[in-house]
Amino acid sequence: MSLLKGKIALITGASRGIGNSIAREFVKNGADVAFTYLSSVEKGEALEKELAADGVKVKGYRSDASDFDAAQKLIQDVLADFGRIDVLINNAGITRDNLLMRMDEQQWDDVLRINLKSVFNLTKAITRPMLKERSGSIINITSVVGLMGNAGQANYAASKSGILGFTKSVAKELGSRNVRCNAIAPGFIETEMTDELDEEQLKAWLSGIPLKRAGKGQDIANACIFLASDMSSYITGQTLTVDGGMVM
Repeated sequence: MSLLKGKIALITGASRGIGNSIAREFVKNGADVAFTYLSSVEKGEALEKELAADGVKVKGYRSDASDFDAAQKLIQDVLADFGRIDVLINNAGITRDNLLMRMDEQQWDDVLRINLKSVFNLTKAITRPMLKERSGSIINITSVVGLMGNAGQANYAASKSGILGFTKSVAKELGSRNVRCNAIAPGFIETEMTDELDEEQLKAWLSGIPLKRAGKGQDIANACIFLASDMSSYITGQTLTVDGGMVM
């Protein structure tokens, strides 16, 4: 398919997990892709080499989305290399789970900085270029945990819930210039992190999902393709929940 042919996308945190799936599906759909990685240097470099073989332009950047100045420089570098950015996907994120009574300040600050501040940093940096083009789609990856909370994840829930309010505010600010901003809330998705769950934990999660299975990275990537493409040109300020029916 070529739903994204001619579009240029920037995806943060794409060396593994959901971001990796998004980058792969965007390339399959004809997009030129810039992506970031930070600690997974070898995986990032390998992904760039692999995806570039598909005939589209692909470039990886080692950049920390939670660093304000680094985010500004990243946008400048991508614009210099690609000419413009049509789609921004704020995907970078971490977990530092603990019960609130045991959670230390560093665990709180790290999650809010990487999960929420990074969304602010990149969105602010891309605002002027997209307003100038009078076009753009910003997609923020949140979580069902931001919708319903979860014991042991007060920091993660706060960061992901913050993204929801941020998304709606940005949609209202930029809509008059045809720049859209939406969020995707994944449910239980198979990634490297979920591979660490034991059988009992896995059963507990799956029991609460009407479709009785975990989602895959491609499920989130497909939702991103829809919101990045012209098929969603009249959709902004919305949260698309991709969770097998977990939250209704």
